[in-house]
Amino acid sequence: VWMGTPPTPCTPSLGSLPRRRWAQRLCSAAWGDTIFALSSGHGRCGVAVIRTSGPGSRGALQSLTGRPKLPPPRVLALRCIRDPATAEPLDRGLVVWFPGPQSFTGEDCAELHVHGGPAVVSGVLRALGRLPGLRPAEPGEFTRRAFRRGKLDLTAAEGLGDLIRAETEAQRRQALRQMEGELGRLYQRWSETLTQALAHLEAYIDFSEDDNVEEEVLSQGEGWQGGGEAGTPCPCHPVPPTASPRSLPAVDATVQALEQEIGAHLRDGRRGELLRGGVHTVIAGPPNVGKSSLLNLLCQRPAAIVSPVAGTTRDVVEVALNVGGYPLVLSDTAGLRDTTDPVEQEGVSRARNRLQQADLVLAVLDATAVPAEPAGLGAALGSLLPPSTPSCILVLNKADLLRGGGEALRDACARGDPLFPTTLLSCKTGEGLDHLLELLARQLAQLCGDPLAGSPSLTQSRHSLHLGDCAAALARYGRERRRDLGLAAEQLRLARRQLGRITGHVGAEDVLDIIFRDFCVGK
Repeated sequence: VWMGTPPTPCTPSLGSLPRRRWAQRLCSAAWGDTIFALSSGHGRCGVAVIRTSGPGSRGALQSLTGRPKLPPPRVLALRCIRDPATAEPLDRGLVVWFPGPQSFTGEDCAELHVHGGPAVVSGVLRALGRLPGLRPAEPGEFTRRAFRRGKLDLTAAEGLGDLIRAETEAQRRQALRQMEGELGRLYQRWSETLTQALAHLEAYIDFSEDDNVEEEVLSQGEGWQGGGEAGTPCPCHPVPPTASPRSLPAVDATVQALEQEIGAHLRDGRRGELLRGGVHTVIAGPPNVGKSSLLNLLCQRPAAIVSPVAGTTRDVVEVALNVGGYPLVLSDTAGLRDTTDPVEQEGVSRARNRLQQADLVLAVLDATAVPAEPAGLGAALGSLLPPSTPSCILVLNKADLLRGGGEALRDACARGDPLFPTTLLSCKTGEGLDHLLELLARQLAQLCGDPLAGSPSLTQSRHSLHLGDCAAALARYGRERRRDLGLAAEQLRLARRQLGRITGHVGAEDVLDIIFRDFCVGK
């Protein structure tokens, strides 16, 4: 195994071309390949960033700049960038050198900041691709290498991906918090607590037959305090340094407290997942009450067809919106009614399925056709929505057609709560839109919570799955503890293994491809 400084495969000083290629193949075989990609996104722009990572980064930077001496680490330097094969100038830009392990991936990295025209970018990428030992990066491969070298755990990698895809302020705050490691540190603390409890339990199992050991009291020294002089380890029964035994009731209390903490973490109302993926909101109501008009009003464009003919909307029309800094996935659905038209029947069936899956419902009724009493409004709404509807806003549309300005209906809404927040609206004139947006923002804030407050939230269904299995193992520990301490210890091992799967410290291979395939190339 090569133990010195790896060869610099792209330097002209290595001699003839065959010898240079031989040295580059040796470098690649001994140290792994080098990847490159455009990291700043495609399309015309002022500046494009092309990055490399791997042992060939030094040589690639030397070859493209034509200088054997690299700029100081992490310092931008102006260089003429040339094609090494032809010595033709490609651009004049900034380069920066990141020697490992002080880099994003932990490997030697280089960046070229060039002008963002397609011809310049493609020319530099072609030049890099012709250098032996270098290859284009796969999606997410830079972040995968950072994970492999311990620069970040899986939760931080997922946070980085979410930060790249964030479209609202709340999403950005949550993703940045996760990328900086808060969620990973929380799970790591739980894992360390389990490790300590397991060590204490196993120490008791190993030494419980000693005459000086009782179940309720175990020593807390660095070694076992029975079978020899006080305070000295027993030569026959050494205790591992990490396993300072304590009382079994203390282990039980630790496990119980951890089970409760994980349970509370799981019962967060899916706040993190809703914020990450968007709150799925369904516009529902009878035909011809203005559901499609409401969708168009909220997204400020003709996304859905509007017609006075009842039953125009057959399929689900979906748009993504940013309301008050929170992500909203809004769906317009077919009018809910009994019909003999088979196509409309399918549309109504899809609308009812969406209602069952919705996080929030905008129930739309015709303000001119509903009773003015709060009880009557509640009855009309109850006949429209399934009993399991989690959150809802009642929108009374066509307020511009109310006689006398709708004072009676406004007073009725103010006097009593018809089960959910209610607002009058005119999709034709825009009257009441501000109040509707205010109610929407309030509901979204309640569903998603403040991403900066309290403990970090669950953001992936993968986390929920493993935490659920962890909590189940901790619950089994209490039952096994009364029957067999060996089986109880195994439950603690299973719980710790589930936490390790979240952060990638245990059995991460089966989820790596799923996590990193959603990254863009160059990240």
